[in-house]
Amino acid sequence: MISRRAFLKSSVSVLAGSILAPSIMASDRSASPSGRPNVLFIMTDQQFADAMSCRMGRQFIHTPAMDSLAVNGTVFTCAYTPNPLCMPARNSLFTGRYPHETGVTRNVAVKLDPVEFTCLGTYFRRAGYETAYYGKWHLSFPQKDVDAHGFATPRGPTDKTQDQDARAAGDAARFIAQKHEKPFLLVVSLLNPHNICEYARGQKLPCGPIGEAPVPEQCPPAPTNPAPPENEPDTMTMMRRGYHASPMFPVGDFRPEKWRQLRWAYYRMIEKVDAEIGRVLHALRQAGLEEKTLIVSTSDHGECAGAHGFNQKTVFYEESVHVPLIVSHKGVTKQGSCDKMVNTGLDLLPTMLDFAGLETPRKLTGRSLKPLATGQSVAQWRDHLVLENHMDQAAAVDGIRPSVQGRMVRTDPTRSGAAGRFKYCVYSQGVQRESLVDLQADPGETKNLARDPGHRRVLLEHRALLAKFAQEHNDPLAASLLANDVESRPFRDESQRAARNARSPFRAFDLPIRCRG
Repeated sequence: MISRRAFLKSSVSVLAGSILAPSIMASDRSASPSGRPNVLFIMTDQQFADAMSCRMGRQFIHTPAMDSLAVNGTVFTCAYTPNPLCMPARNSLFTGRYPHETGVTRNVAVKLDPVEFTCLGTYFRRAGYETAYYGKWHLSFPQKDVDAHGFATPRGPTDKTQDQDARAAGDAARFIAQKHEKPFLLVVSLLNPHNICEYARGQKLPCGPIGEAPVPEQCPPAPTNPAPPENEPDTMTMMRRGYHASPMFPVGDFRPEKWRQLRWAYYRMIEKVDAEIGRVLHALRQAGLEEKTLIVSTSDHGECAGAHGFNQKTVFYEESVHVPLIVSHKGVTKQGSCDKMVNTGLDLLPTMLDFAGLETPRKLTGRSLKPLATGQSVAQWRDHLVLENHMDQAAAVDGIRPSVQGRMVRTDPTRSGAAGRFKYCVYSQGVQRESLVDLQADPGETKNLARDPGHRRVLLEHRALLAKFAQEHNDPLAASLLANDVESRPFRDESQRAARNARSPFRAFDLPIRCRG
């Protein structure tokens, strides 16, 4: 059995050998004479917000690379994914648009119009930046169509013997080591800790082994909120049953001991991906570009890891929707944390454009985080967020394969009035389709207050916020969820639609099978 100490030591050894390799050593590298910063966008997959040692301490996890970004930057502690699933989240991140606007609400490929949904790479390429992308794709643009997405990825040497994340980090390090006549936008899209999906299923890990988990007593604690919430909407009860009935989510009989070992594995995967991030950051320092480069680091969504009996994502529980976000530019950004509410799908594109001195198009409704990250005074900020989901990976239960969409409203704890500090969710199917949780008093989301007469006013305020959002952002589904006083709606069997989707000509569009769940 590989100990955690040995695992970390081997990761550091691989890191050192890779970054000192002659193939990536270079000299006389510089950013563009224009003075515009380089932009390095690092994205992990399935990492929940506090899963970094700079946030939770080093007792169970150690992430020196992520921590180094926090030392020179701002950690946004209230950042949320636009939709807790890979493709919907990523297509929002790269276009700055809501999932209901892009039409990408599930892990089913939809070709986006590159004119209406301009990609991050296109904005920077048009502005004279050198653009490159390495790693997991999952964008609804054909990967080979540079004109559609704007990433003119150089075809550098690639070590086919390495796993996906090692290749992506190695290619990115080699790209950084080149001489650059122009500023660059570099995306490093890493797969881990997504391997926790395969781990839960007892499958081979795509990014390589992590060792065998120790006995449960030597693992991190089990989740403190393993049970379904009190008065849980029957929507979520049905979805849990449907997920547990699927071989993709074989965790229905997991006991606390098993969840402890899964969490141990999850933290090892984060340490593994942190080592790859470290390779990229070392290359940046070696090239003398650290102070010339904005670094944005986040994850597409979180991981439940046993919260409320779920693993993986798609649900609105905090472990699934709350994501890490660090904005770091040495000598420019303010060191510390910021608790302003962030929708990563809307706000990161305007942020990167702003740091590069580029104008944000009017059709992008997100806000730049640059003022917050650089310590400037911001008179007003949003006091709530609206997130979206489409839970579509369940197996049939009682002859019905449910497929449910939802909307979530998260209000800022500093918001004036009764509505502050709450989370409201409403779903497209179910007898009791709403939930309301006081996240300040109940951070584990253990009690649904939607039917509590004492919280009726708060419930109605959140309904009103969602209704306003539906009107302002042309979201007919959100409006329909609230119709007729949120009346009950029977579950529908979606098996036939799922079969049609499986036959779609775009189903396999740039989608590695291992990334579907």
